[in-house]
Amino acid sequence: MAGLAAAGCVRLGFWQLSRLAERRTFNARLSARFAAPPVPIAALPSDTAESRYRRVQLAGTWDVAREVRLVSRTRNGSPGINFVTPLRRPGTDTVVLVNRGWVYAQDAKTPADPARWRPRADSATGIAFVDVFPMGLPGAAGTAEDSAVIRRLDPPALRDRWPYPVAPFYLVLQPSVDDTTRDRDSTPVRLALPPMSEGPHLSYALQWFGFASVAVVGAALFARADRRRARASGDAAPRSAPGAA
Repeated sequence: MAGLAAAGCVRLGFWQLSRLAERRTFNARLSARFAAPPVPIAALPSDTAESRYRRVQLAGTWDVAREVRLVSRTRNGSPGINFVTPLRRPGTDTVVLVNRGWVYAQDAKTPADPARWRPRADSATGIAFVDVFPMGLPGAAGTAEDSAVIRRLDPPALRDRWPYPVAPFYLVLQPSVDDTTRDRDSTPVRLALPPMSEGPHLSYALQWFGFASVAVVGAALFARADRRRARASGDAAPRSAPGAA
């Protein structure tokens, strides 16, 4: 039993090491894509897996009239929403959704003054990174009470509410100089970059290897103690006197 337990723990330890290797590969790819210069949206690879996390330069006009609020978004424990605005680009009828950032909302649905957070100009400028739509999430994407409120980014549902095609990815706008100076009080808080930590995989692997060692050493100590008890029991057994019949 101890051998089986140790083997299982070792297997789990190596599985955690494989997860660590995957995470390091992801971090290296993420770092390289963020270090690369931003490109026009039209220059992105058609494969969303290849375009994810690449930086792009915004160009086009905001369709503020069809902007939606992604509700129930928290930041540092505070309730709020994300503004998601369609970006119309020259030369194509396909829009790209842009998450412009987080704004406090007491009910996690509607800020006190939505108009305050609109873009300062019709023309879109800035740098954003590409992300992919979450798939397979349960629940309705929109609400019946307010057409500008959505619970999640659901491409089919969003395509049905707008008169133009929607790109198979969305953009996350990044901070600019204007965000921290001139427009700080009327600019949503830009979303943070994806974390590049290695997670707990190494510590978990060491724990599993430690459990395997405990199982093996414990079994060896138990067997040794059992042999000692057996010898002690044999030495204490009565012996027949010499020459007895």
